[in-house]
Amino acid sequence: MNSLWSLSLYNTQGTFESIQQLYTSILSADKVVFSRSPHEEGGALEGVNEDLENLMSTKRATERYLNNAYVVEDDEIANPICLTQLPPLPVPPLVESLELYLRSLKPLLTEEQFRGTEQIVTRFGEMGGSGQKLQSKLCEYAKCKSNWANDWWLDDMYLRARLPLVVNSNPGMVFPKQQFEDRNQQLKFAARLISGILDYKVIIDARALPVDRARHNKPGQPLCMEQYYRLFSSYRVPGVVKDELVAPTVSVMPEPEHIIVVCRNQFFVLDVIINFKRLSEQDLSSQLKRIVHIATSSSPTPPIGLLTGDGRTDWANARMRLMEDSTNRDSLDMIERCIFVLCLDEHMNHPPTDINKPMDREDVPLAKQMLHGGGSEANSGNRWFDKTMQFIVGEDGSCGLNYEHSPSEGVAVVQLVEHLLRYIDSDTHRRRLIRAQSICELPYPRRLRWKLSPDSIVDIDNARLRADRLVHNVDLKLLRFTEFGKGFPKSQDMSPDAFVQLALQVTYYSMYGHLISTYESGSTRRFHEGRVDNIRAASQEALEFARAIKGDCLATLEEKIKLMRKAIKSQTDFCVRTIMGQGFDCHLLGLRELSRELGEPVPEIFQDVAYEISNDFTLSTSQVLTKLDTFMCYGPVVQNGYGASYNPHEDYILFAISSFKDCSETDSTIFRETLYNSLMDIHNLCLKMSRKLRRQSAEVHNDICTENGDVKNGDEDYVSENSVQNGDVIINGSSSNNSNGL
Repeated sequence: MNSLWSLSLYNTQGTFESIQQLYTSILSADKVVFSRSPHEEGGALEGVNEDLENLMSTKRATERYLNNAYVVEDDEIANPICLTQLPPLPVPPLVESLELYLRSLKPLLTEEQFRGTEQIVTRFGEMGGSGQKLQSKLCEYAKCKSNWANDWWLDDMYLRARLPLVVNSNPGMVFPKQQFEDRNQQLKFAARLISGILDYKVIIDARALPVDRARHNKPGQPLCMEQYYRLFSSYRVPGVVKDELVAPTVSVMPEPEHIIVVCRNQFFVLDVIINFKRLSEQDLSSQLKRIVHIATSSSPTPPIGLLTGDGRTDWANARMRLMEDSTNRDSLDMIERCIFVLCLDEHMNHPPTDINKPMDREDVPLAKQMLHGGGSEANSGNRWFDKTMQFIVGEDGSCGLNYEHSPSEGVAVVQLVEHLLRYIDSDTHRRRLIRAQSICELPYPRRLRWKLSPDSIVDIDNARLRADRLVHNVDLKLLRFTEFGKGFPKSQDMSPDAFVQLALQVTYYSMYGHLISTYESGSTRRFHEGRVDNIRAASQEALEFARAIKGDCLATLEEKIKLMRKAIKSQTDFCVRTIMGQGFDCHLLGLRELSRELGEPVPEIFQDVAYEISNDFTLSTSQVLTKLDTFMCYGPVVQNGYGASYNPHEDYILFAISSFKDCSETDSTIFRETLYNSLMDIHNLCLKMSRKLRRQSAEVHNDICTENGDVKNGDEDYVSENSVQNGDVIINGSSSNNSNGL
């Protein structure tokens, strides 16, 4: 008999029929229970049918999710589960991708460089050229793949990268601050957190999550949900040349019933299901107390978790040395197969968190704790960076997570976190009055054992040195921008994301006098197994606007506004193309990788210096939307670059900005200050134009009234607040679009 996670009506292939059966069975489960006679009910209580228990558990969890979650806003969608196959990712036309590629290079290259690259691109795309031949073969290849770009993209973006996961790849996320009076409160919170995660996992394992749907550009279109289902089933195994993402779709092994708890650099196996029953929060809290007692009463152990934060090749070699001993192999297997990792952190010696104060620049220590753990003397060894989900609960009230990025994008993690935090704050866990088992009935959590050879000790010492250098090299700053939020761009009929991206371009231009290649992830989840492609924010239009607003070229107010609108439109159009599967980055990557797999010479376009410049993302950005006062942070992706994550709320925006201290070209503090000024400059430009339009409208109004001998209340400056709507001047109740391009 399988564990609680394995529903008998659901097979691991996830067929549509099984989901329909699941929902039908869930809806009828209550009727089955309450239609029994008292005698039958008593017999059932003696030996509860496992399948029925599973169904009821899923039903309760699904109801909690639907009641608490921000579900689809389209009331006409009756069934939240998408039962139609999503379309495959299209292969964009070669001509369009090459045109977009050249447009993206225009602001990045000198005129001479651009002319040379233009000739190379023309040769690549001409009839009979290598580009046309590869395009034809790519179209054939795409016909036999569910998503032609996925494997190449995953290898290029993550698995072939040799830098450490910590800072360079794994994002950290900060939860709302908590306040624990003592260790017991920390462990009770951690137990509640575990319970909330398991509650969510019931829905995940039943594949019963309501499907996400697009809200713009064909709203209501279903989005691929596969990323959600990898959160608790995937693991990244280090390789000497390339890592492996282990995410089984079918397994003959039973589902894992344990999590790993890390305390004082020691790893413990905590079974969360015993005898087919999920542990209650009281049971979990009791078990966590046992773990803390064992960890604090034991002598310190080498921080083996630091190995997972080392360079990928170094860690792969160290792992092979560990696996020479069977004890280590067993310990690694337990970690790699666990549901998730819970890190019980020690104090980080930063000022106590004020739970009544919103997140701001003073909360950088929280961000650092989630991003890297603070170094070997703090909590960096209290991690296992290869595991997809690591939840962190600090003794001082700091809480959050660190997640391995290759299986899923931030949206799946954010949805989980929002469900989890609502679960913790709700009365759900209090209503479940399950009798706690006697502490003597619960088996002790098992501490994992390691047999470390002299070579492994050296590996850990080297990892410690490299981790501390990396941790202390990160220059992380936060900006809580409160002058306005996403409500202002919307009031100006602009995309809030495009507005922020333009501000980031103006910021970089203000500091360095030019633009650089910029990465912004754009979701392609409208397609089967879709992940992301790149939205190119560093456009020629953004450069021209940056020059104008910084006074490097003469421009009137109207001309600046027109340039701003053009830049916003360019960013928005590129975003739409990307999410509709027409971006060029994945397309060019596919052509390059296909030529390698076919054993053909690498085309000239991919050896051109412009291609290297195009893919050197000095500015790596990402919008991570949450409805709570939380944020994500990550490091820059190149040595002389910046990482910029942002979470726009209606009346404020949270930014997390990172760079490396040992790079003399970058400074996160200056970037933060310049970003603030850039946001205000664009904001003030819009307001200045609005005031001018109001004055013009008032003058027209007064002229008309004077001609008619009619001045309202003797006030010649009277003008309605509604006289300007999204750049249209309203005259005598009719709309006349002004000539300034608004």
